Amino acid sequence: MIEIKNLSFAYPRKPLLFKDLDLSLNKGHIYGLLGKNGAGKSTLLKNMTGLAFPKKGSCLFNGINVANRPVSALEDIYFIAEELFVPALTPVQFVANTAGFYPKFNQSDFYHYLKVLDVELEAVMDKQSFGQQKKAMIAFGLATNTSLLIMDEPTNGLDIPSKVQFRKLIASVLTEDRCIVISTHQVRDLDSLIDTLLVLHECEIVVNRSLDDVAEKLTFGVYPDTEGLPVLYEEESVRGKNAILHNTTGKFSKPDLELLFNAITGGKKSVLETLNAS
Repeated sequence: MIEIKNLSFAYPRKPLLFKDLDLSLNKGHIYGLLGKNGAGKSTLLKNMTGLAFPKKGSCLFNGINVANRPVSALEDIYFIAEELFVPALTPVQFVANTAGFYPKFNQSDFYHYLKVLDVELEAVMDKQSFGQQKKAMIAFGLATNTSLLIMDEPTNGLDIPSKVQFRKLIASVLTEDRCIVISTHQVRDLDSLIDTLLVLHECEIVVNRSLDDVAEKLTFGVYPDTEGLPVLYEEESVRGKNAILHNTTGKFSKPDLELLFNAITGGKKSVLETLNAS
């Protein structure tokens, strides 16, 4: 689906964001992309969609170099950016003007998603709140039925009920022929949705693991005392110590993605070494 090879990228007069980055993403998965502010998450997504151009290397979508922006690739990719620009159109008018660029667009699906997300059909989008604009674009993106759907901070601006509906919709539209990539700072919004974790840190992808693999290698829990336990990382909390342990028992626990992200970006090499051990 996506094959990034030896990708190096920098903005003019800025240091490299990526150097010789390699990454493979496969259809049938929902990927969660995490990284610190300024790590380059949005830029990486733009390279995947042909909106940014590498200094070296390539990003291929089904074998096609997206930097050349061929129609055959663009009509099968949809990108929802963090910062939206919506026209002075209603959702109905927007579909009439835009849906034709996406051969697999399903209008009945679009209206269904709008209803689920509580978006008015006849409301002029640029007059609506940011959250309503975001929901309208999410509905459109899902209805394009593109093979690759990429979303940058999609839950920003959404209230709690909308976040719940968002998660349900994303889970419902994943097929074996579709790849979904979601970048977010709102880790808790994704932990029940994604099946594969990507972590971008210090110019490279340091984690590309399924959550099942994470749970197989690491144990997550809250402990009153961790003395004598195989602790790799821990944080104090009001309930005790939130800890990541080496999984020596073979039992599965639900991965705490926020705790794991803190451990990785905080420089706990033992966590990465355990996670990436063959």
